[in-house]
Amino acid sequence: MPRTDEAEFWFNAVYAAVQQIPPGKVTSYGHIALLLGEPKRPRQVGICLKHLPAQDSGNHFHGGNVPWQRVVNAKGMISHRGPGSAERQAEALREEGVEVTSDSMGEFYVDLSRYGWFPVELESEDDDDDDVDDEDADGGAGVDQCNGTRVP
Repeated sequence: MPRTDEAEFWFNAVYAAVQQIPPGKVTSYGHIALLLGEPKRPRQVGICLKHLPAQDSGNHFHGGNVPWQRVVNAKGMISHRGPGSAERQAEALREEGVEVTSDSMGEFYVDLSRYGWFPVELESEDDDDDDVDDEDADGGAGVDQCNGTRVP
């Protein structure tokens, strides 16, 4: 079933936002939703990434140019999407230099205080903003990671 124009716009917006996450950093599904102006849609961000086309699909956005592995849940945990998916994501993050730990239940975690990327807005949105301070520009501050609110 083909996507509506609205759904296609949302999928593409999610993929474009995820492309901005730097190597060696992660963010949450909720933060991508917040950056896109839809803070109550983190699950829809996850659905978009679940349906990310394969690299050889011929699509503009695909698994080869959208770093899906850099998005984790709000607790820093890697979400399971199928057999072996969490392990595959953990390995992809480790290849980027991100430390991934596991607990006694076999869940994988990333330390968001160390590897988190939580800018106030996407790079494409702040190109016109000449007064962005360095702290916000590097993604180190600006949004409370727990509740997604903007902080000074």
